[in-house]
Amino acid sequence: MKTQEQWIEFKDALAIEQRAFLNGEYRDAIQGETLEVVNPATDEIIATIPRCQSGDVDLAVKYARQAFIEGEWSQSAPSHRKAVLMRFAALIDANTEELAMLETLDTGKPISHSVSTDIPGSAQSIRWYAEAIDKVYGEVAPTEKNVHAFVSHQAIGVVAAVVPWNFPLWLGSWKLGPALAAGNSVILKPSEKSSLSAIFLGKLANEAGIPSGVFQVVTGFGHEAGEALARHDDVDCIAFTGSTRVAGHLMISSGETNLKRVWAEAGGKNANIVFEDYQDLDKAAAETAAGCFYNQGEVCVAATRLLVHESIKEIFIDKVMSAAQRFMPKDPMDPSSSMGALIDREHKEKVLGYVTLAQDEGAVVRCGGDVEGVGAFVEPIIIDQVDNKMRVAQEEIFGPVLCVISFKTEQEAIQIANDSKYGLGAALWSDNLNRVHRVAKQLEAGSVWVNNYNEGDMTVPFGGFKMSGNGRDKSIHAIEKFTETKTTWIRLQP
Repeated sequence: MKTQEQWIEFKDALAIEQRAFLNGEYRDAIQGETLEVVNPATDEIIATIPRCQSGDVDLAVKYARQAFIEGEWSQSAPSHRKAVLMRFAALIDANTEELAMLETLDTGKPISHSVSTDIPGSAQSIRWYAEAIDKVYGEVAPTEKNVHAFVSHQAIGVVAAVVPWNFPLWLGSWKLGPALAAGNSVILKPSEKSSLSAIFLGKLANEAGIPSGVFQVVTGFGHEAGEALARHDDVDCIAFTGSTRVAGHLMISSGETNLKRVWAEAGGKNANIVFEDYQDLDKAAAETAAGCFYNQGEVCVAATRLLVHESIKEIFIDKVMSAAQRFMPKDPMDPSSSMGALIDREHKEKVLGYVTLAQDEGAVVRCGGDVEGVGAFVEPIIIDQVDNKMRVAQEEIFGPVLCVISFKTEQEAIQIANDSKYGLGAALWSDNLNRVHRVAKQLEAGSVWVNNYNEGDMTVPFGGFKMSGNGRDKSIHAIEKFTETKTTWIRLQP
């Protein structure tokens, strides 16, 4: 790992590609408009990117459809796509430091996290689906004697991947991996707040041998470029990670146009339940803090609601407050930093506004708050005496804010945990095997963790119940989102 001084030198020498990537080439927006990219840790303008709009999207979709029909990618053998995507993943690994720097400059997250987790995780996602795609089989149906019926899966066509700013490349790769492996043409639309690593992928795609038009990057605002993709009649599927509000809007756009598939991983307000019988409270406290404050709390599955049994509440809060100290914000270029800046000052004000709202409703701030000065920095915030009906407990804050709610009984804990419009993740801490199974079965969440928070790998699906979305990222199940299932029924002649 480089020192802070070496990372700063690396940043200063970095030449940032700032154009969209269409049909194998970098280019400006048709209308020539641009957006400023601001480093949230320093408030400095670090780049300008194209403000792509409907005309740019029309071109990207045209190139994507043309590539899909020509079939150099879509009709190639799975073993060929596997080899190309393995090269793509290797190139991501080979450019880890540059991609990590772009992520940190864009989002304000610690460089140590970008290097150790985000970029390797992105490469691993591409690699995992490359390895998987030639192991996905069809089926033969158990039909009558004179019929041969088989079920096959074929690429859906043109996929738009619309991804957020908290883990730009990593979450993008969760879409790119299965969509490209299945043979689709993919248009990646990153957030206007975090487009630099996606742009960089363009040249890596060319080096890996992905044909022109098969992978493209369109930058710009969601209400312009994103909306144009959502309403385009020649886009077959949108894979989205972001807010529940936008997920609902994408479904409306699909219904009003061509009924394109919409796979949305949306918001979360996740319950982390600590029972009185769990013995290793230090471990639970450390993972509670990490589960809420990692990545500045800008995580859809963050452990933002701490449900703790009343008999251990005070001692456990003290342990969590102590564990939160390792997440005091520092310069993201400092390799020892465990918390950087929020995505921008506007979001910082939104996060702090929720804290004020909680206090107005009777909750008590135990620690944390604003960091004045340059950059969008906030200390880890723990709010006590929260009622689950409060807005701070029901709405996704998307920042380093932990809401503490006490409970008396197991059933009360389950009721509080499920009293949410979201159902993305949940965790419970208990040494009672019967309780573990009883509670886990009743929690309304796509992922339930027992005696850990947010562990997992590419082998397990990720997604939510209720208003946390539909479909699943990761695992073999994700490939299903990007394929059509076809039945072929053959009547055999006697």
